[in-house]
Amino acid sequence: MQEFDPAELADVMAAVDEFNTALKDSGAFVFGGGLYPPSTAKTVDVSSGQTQVLDEPFVEAASYVGGFWVIEAADADAAVEWATKASTALQCRIEIRALQEEPEEESEA
Repeated sequence: MQEFDPAELADVMAAVDEFNTALKDSGAFVFGGGLYPPSTAKTVDVSSGQTQVLDEPFVEAASYVGGFWVIEAADADAAVEWATKASTALQCRIEIRALQEEPEEESEA
């Protein structure tokens, strides 16, 4: 976002607001939010048996997730449709991931 000049950023934010409104009006919106940059991240690691808290992101990367939406999509095609609209609004790449489903409990016989 820092690469946008103020007028471009205003246009992007207006497009994102329009996208968010459409998402909510459709009933597909579950939850969403923006994330602070990776420079603000803390990583917690207890794999050595002791708690280590590091002031750094989990991985260093040239690009990062700046926010997210959790949506209810009927299928992969619907998810791609929403991601296309989000990518258009933000003018950047959008990643789609499905939430893992809870395992079904086996009934006792």
